[in-house]
Amino acid sequence: MKQFFSDLREVWQYRALLYMLVVRDLKARYRGSVLGIAWSYFQPLGMMLTLTFAFSVISSGPPTIERYSVFVLSGLLVWNFFSASVTGGAGSVVGNAGLVKKVYFPRLVLPIAVVIANLVNFLFALLMWLTIAIVVGHPIKHTMLFLPVAIVLQLIFSIGIAFLLSTLNVFYRDTQFILELALLALFFLTPIWYDIDSVPQREVGLWLRRLNPVASLVNIYQDLMYWGRLTDWDFVLRTLATALGVLVIGYLIFRRYSPRFGEEL
Repeated sequence: MKQFFSDLREVWQYRALLYMLVVRDLKARYRGSVLGIAWSYFQPLGMMLTLTFAFSVISSGPPTIERYSVFVLSGLLVWNFFSASVTGGAGSVVGNAGLVKKVYFPRLVLPIAVVIANLVNFLFALLMWLTIAIVVGHPIKHTMLFLPVAIVLQLIFSIGIAFLLSTLNVFYRDTQFILELALLALFFLTPIWYDIDSVPQREVGLWLRRLNPVASLVNIYQDLMYWGRLTDWDFVLRTLATALGVLVIGYLIFRRYSPRFGEEL
């Protein structure tokens, strides 16, 4: 624990580098793009329209979900934040091989910067969700004030996953390919385009929440943004315990193997 806070202080001392990496990531993502940062609006919007058409028009969608587009988008934004964070985080060390081999700085900064850059995109996309919700007449509830709690939970979890995957990717380059397949499977196991409470077998829904931390995060966001209710605190605490566990494991593995990054890269 003492070492963790020592590393945290060192990361804070290098906050200027962290800021530079976040800005660089955002600029690199939209370099050469006509619309630039506006893609943080249009990409999830396009996906929302596709899912809404597929499940509301083609298959007549879940009849119990009103304003289906708002429901889908509330989960989709969370998924995009998570998937972009873990994909970018996995390649954060390998992608900065030249920097890692030449300059000393806390390597923890690299995956953290990727997650923070995706947080910025997520916050911009939230404005789009608010706009669409207002346009279609979806009520904005006071529960939205608790969104920072959900965001902190997701940050903790995403950084932990990014620590773990970035370490694995240094030693096993197949990590990126396995991750693509895992994210595809996880997308369909996460209640983005369906209400997890409507799953026919109640036990299946319960296990989706228990075994899929992303499903738990999406559930919390949907409660706050779409349903206008507070998630049970015992559920939130279990999600927090999972996120902290992932962060600790990811941090310990990253810290143990980071001295070997230079020679492996």
